[in-house]
Amino acid sequence: MALLEKINSPEDLKGLSYEELEHLAGEIREYMIDVLSKVGGHVAPNLGAVELTLALHYVFDSPRDKIIWDVGHQAYPHKIITGRRDLLPTIRQFGGISGFTKRDESPHDIFGAGHASTSLSAALGVATARDLLGKKFHVVAVIGDGALTGGMAMEALNNIGHLQKDMIVVLNDNEMSIAENVGAVSNHLSKLVSTPAYFKFKEELKEFLSKLPSKKLCKRAQDLAKKIKEGLKNLAIPTILFEEFGFEYIGPLHGHDIKVLIETFERVKKAKGPILIHVLTKKGKGYKPAEEKTELFHGLGPFDKETGEPIKKPGPPRYTKVFGDTVVELAEKDNKVVAITAAMPLGTGLDKFREKFPERFFDVGIAEQHAVTFAGGLSLMGIKPFVAIYSTFLQRAYDQIIHDIALQKLPVKFFLDRGGLVGEDGPTHHGVFDLSYLRLIPNMVIMAPKDANEFRHMIFTAYRYDKGPIAVRYPRDRVPAEPENKGFEEIPIGKWEVLREGKDIAILAVGTMVLPSLEVADLLEKEGLSPLVVNARFVKPMDEEMLNKIAAEFDVVVTVEENTVIGGFGSGVLEELAKRGFKGNVKNIGIPDRFIEHGARRKLLEVVGLTKEGIFKQIKETLNVGV
Repeated sequence: MALLEKINSPEDLKGLSYEELEHLAGEIREYMIDVLSKVGGHVAPNLGAVELTLALHYVFDSPRDKIIWDVGHQAYPHKIITGRRDLLPTIRQFGGISGFTKRDESPHDIFGAGHASTSLSAALGVATARDLLGKKFHVVAVIGDGALTGGMAMEALNNIGHLQKDMIVVLNDNEMSIAENVGAVSNHLSKLVSTPAYFKFKEELKEFLSKLPSKKLCKRAQDLAKKIKEGLKNLAIPTILFEEFGFEYIGPLHGHDIKVLIETFERVKKAKGPILIHVLTKKGKGYKPAEEKTELFHGLGPFDKETGEPIKKPGPPRYTKVFGDTVVELAEKDNKVVAITAAMPLGTGLDKFREKFPERFFDVGIAEQHAVTFAGGLSLMGIKPFVAIYSTFLQRAYDQIIHDIALQKLPVKFFLDRGGLVGEDGPTHHGVFDLSYLRLIPNMVIMAPKDANEFRHMIFTAYRYDKGPIAVRYPRDRVPAEPENKGFEEIPIGKWEVLREGKDIAILAVGTMVLPSLEVADLLEKEGLSPLVVNARFVKPMDEEMLNKIAAEFDVVVTVEENTVIGGFGSGVLEELAKRGFKGNVKNIGIPDRFIEHGARRKLLEVVGLTKEGIFKQIKETLNVGV
């Protein structure tokens, strides 16, 4: 690590030779593999972006020049060479650096990123502001081919082409084999089209290129229609497509050839208008397990550095696995069951469904809006669509949920993985708003399970429900115990479950907070109190009959949820109790009104007071008992 130890800022790259930069790339990869094998993270995409990162920081002067990364899954090398090398072992850990770009972490993190397809819009905004303010600097947006499946990215491409601002877009295409058409001829052509003469003699050069006897280049053009039909998932875009958007297209370039990258970036720095540089990289580059299992190594926990095998901890399965197994079980009995995800088949547990029912599995790419309305169209025809999307990503399809699904009472089944605090991915990925943003939508049914068995029954209930949309939210966590797998029960819509009778205080808990609330009840009993504990498994509709009883018999009501306290389940209970003229005391316990940092899920629950001890303390303060 002799070279890496000397790199404390991008300026330290400027005097290095190409050979030294290549050696440094190897050291960065070795360092990342060593660190991430211990703490986990987004391994494969970052290994693939090392040379690209070095070339960008070698040619451009960050933070004066603005390099804007999409998502952040490819920004670990960027963090390493912008002064955060020694902090990498803290990445995604509580109190450590973020796994994504974060503005208050470094001046080199120009724009915070967590959700995909944002870099082009942000970069255009920065470039436009630069011109309005009369400033001089370069603007570079880096975006992956997967992010181009997002509608926002396509909207930005269109607007960039219209405004014709001076900016560079680097398309990091890591879904293809580099061997296809990256070699001496391709590199030579890339040099030709990045020279100033190209911009003056564009038509002549087009004619020259069209006469080149290259079967591979012709094949790339022939494959265009097929690639677009696949939603740009395996992007292979020839010059003409981006030129139709108003860009000058350069590429494809070998994304691991530092010399080619640097020479190209140097040549286009002074070019006018929007430039798109198409770079081909390999996910997991330099680490065989990540190269062979790119989907697994997109993001994972600690793993064995020698074998690449994830380090598994004993215990019951995760909610994600229970969901995946249960949907397969239902699909085996009903050929109208289909599964839809937005670029996350493994993350949502649908990989097993994909293998067993490929004709009924739909990965639409990073296109949540399309996923939702697509599901609506399927449901119109009697198909039963199971839409599995992370809670935080479903926010991107909010308009579609309201207008295309709920307004028309279409029976789409939504499964919101990562509901609540997700842990190491932090505030951009915490699913702490879903109960609030779904609860206000008419015709929507919302459920949250307390354990694996109830989760299976909820999935079955959603499967049977045909009066409109229905949603189940569940955490990124293990189930409390193995599911019994004794068939299915349909849960009556809107009916809660009394788990413990009491007379002094009513505790209404949702989902992950049900079992901790039962433990809190034991602690309250030791204080001489008799608590009622209710599994409020339906956030909407609420159990009217039980609410009437609670309003009549209790003076203190406590709601507990792993959702923001604003507009969530507790707010709904307050609204219902107000209708009934309730005069008692109500305490809403949940996620406070702030963005919660990254860290282990258990630690974050402790920080926000949603552990047994934290809930007990807040209830005692409300009751003024033992305080």
